[in-house]
Amino acid sequence: MERDPENMRHLSYLTKEHPSQEAVAEAIINLQAQLNLPKGTEHFISDIHGEYEAFCKVVSHASGAIKRKIAEIFNDTLSAAEKLELGALIYSPEKMLGIMLPITDDRRQWYQRTLLHLIHVLRAVSSKYPRSKVQLLIEGRFEMLIEELLYENEQLTDKYEYYQSLLETIITTGQAKIIIINMAKSIQCLAIDHLHIVGDIYDRGPAAHLIMNHLMAYHSADIQWGNHDILWMGAAGGSEACIANVIRISLRHANMETLENGYAVSLLPLASFAIETYGDDPCEVFRSQMFNQLDNSQGEQRLMAQMHKAITIIQFKLEAQIIKRRSEYCLCDRLLYDKIDFDQGTIQINKRAHPLLDKRFQTVTPEDPYTLTPAEQHVVARLKTAFLNSDKLQQHTRFLFAKGSIYKTCNGNLLYHGCIPMNNDGSFMSLQINNKNYAGKDLMEKMHRLARQGFFTTDDSPKKQEGLDAMWYLWCGPCSSLFGKEKMTTFEQYFIADKATHKEPRNIYYTLRDDEGTVRQILEAFALNPDTGHVVNGHVPVIVKEKESPLKAGGRLIVIDGGFARAYQRKTGIAGYTLVFNSWGILLATHQQDEANSSADMEIHDINCTTEIIENQSRRIRIKDSDAGQEIQHRIDELMALKNAYQEGLV
Repeated sequence: MERDPENMRHLSYLTKEHPSQEAVAEAIINLQAQLNLPKGTEHFISDIHGEYEAFCKVVSHASGAIKRKIAEIFNDTLSAAEKLELGALIYSPEKMLGIMLPITDDRRQWYQRTLLHLIHVLRAVSSKYPRSKVQLLIEGRFEMLIEELLYENEQLTDKYEYYQSLLETIITTGQAKIIIINMAKSIQCLAIDHLHIVGDIYDRGPAAHLIMNHLMAYHSADIQWGNHDILWMGAAGGSEACIANVIRISLRHANMETLENGYAVSLLPLASFAIETYGDDPCEVFRSQMFNQLDNSQGEQRLMAQMHKAITIIQFKLEAQIIKRRSEYCLCDRLLYDKIDFDQGTIQINKRAHPLLDKRFQTVTPEDPYTLTPAEQHVVARLKTAFLNSDKLQQHTRFLFAKGSIYKTCNGNLLYHGCIPMNNDGSFMSLQINNKNYAGKDLMEKMHRLARQGFFTTDDSPKKQEGLDAMWYLWCGPCSSLFGKEKMTTFEQYFIADKATHKEPRNIYYTLRDDEGTVRQILEAFALNPDTGHVVNGHVPVIVKEKESPLKAGGRLIVIDGGFARAYQRKTGIAGYTLVFNSWGILLATHQQDEANSSADMEIHDINCTTEIIENQSRRIRIKDSDAGQEIQHRIDELMALKNAYQEGLV
């Protein structure tokens, strides 16, 4: 570092943390040693869609990584059933203790054997971390005691009795259960160094809010926003169009858990309005469009259908206001209310008149079809207040901004949820924003900044409205990397029987992604090495039943949406893909729906997951080869400059 005033101020700041030459030398030694440790394991999951239990299961066993580690450690010393039971205990310690724990005099022996097995697994998964990081990741009480068991060698003659005494005392003082739970959870943490969520935490499933709680407590994670995530983020920011979409989707899937119980958003204003305005309307079209209604009474189904119709009619009005306000979005073809012939009950689309499935538009007038009625305005205002005042939703959205982005580059790989919108010739599609064209990486970064602007701007200014509108566009715009289709045909799917009008043509990206040259071009556009890098996507489920492969472009692009959400599993034929990138290479995990596969004498189910190696390294990847290694090396360079400054008496 040059000896200019700014650098000297920085060196002086570093002296607060390293007040002597000896402290600097110790830090350099520790950091230099870390560079030679194996790279930590990265775990990739996408399209969770509210499936909290499935998410927890996959994270707890690290897509089979812990099972593989158990097999490696206890290859010849434990039976298949014993390995299965040990794995189950690690994945679900509280539940499995109740099943496995003997009720006879064998309990002491079982505790001792189990503690020793867990110690061996904990040692194996912690071996690639410095001791300081292991200390941070060991959870719960008795951290010091677990560290003592972890780092002491029970095989040494002088330590044997000491070690056995530790185990005996743990058992006799009644602390074995809690220590087993803490050790199991520590193994889970250490098995995954970092978790990547490649979009779509929200919608369809019942517990997106619980997944968000889990991620906020997780030791290391990032999120690439999906189109369903940005919709909820826009709603949290106060976008009325996003709010209407969130509620409509929740009603369509008969899934109000996240909205009402997770975020305490009351739909009473909407229910009252629906009863008053649509009370004599059976809303059969909207009832037929709803899923998962088996547990609801006829009265509940009728009310939900009326609410469903009410918010859908409002949604199209609110979206029309954005389309008119943002001519640069080029979405005028989505203005459909003015194409309706209310007398004939038809709508004109592409020069053809289509009969409407529902001809009753109680709040739409032909003269002014896109203006909200006073009653609709009142409902929207009440709902907007509820979203803005939901503390938990605001907390989760701030976390999505803090840990999330539209794309991420990490260790040579490029992560984004949907696509890079492209033209037919393979060039990147552009969108004009404030008289400037943006495309590819630049467009993604511009939309990221606009989303932050929409949420974090505190006043109701044109700047905030611009950002909120951009968040809605990310949900459904043809140049959105989160959406990836020419149009969203929500109106047609509700109101027109002709399925040809329902089609939402995908961007040409989804054809070109099979071409290795195209994917290499994308990697180069993000300054990544096309010979070693990969693109990781979600968003569009891989149809395994039709022999579709998740590997595209010769393995340079990997799609990990295999139907994690149960709503897709009948279509895909599996229960999702996940990806593991460890120090030896990349593994693709295929998850199957749960089947009876248990140990011989008790109901302990194996994980239903198979893995295949899709890239194997001939030389183990070290931290010095990773992004974290570059940061450590930069820190070492700073400390070396501080060491020299100490030696020369400059600080």
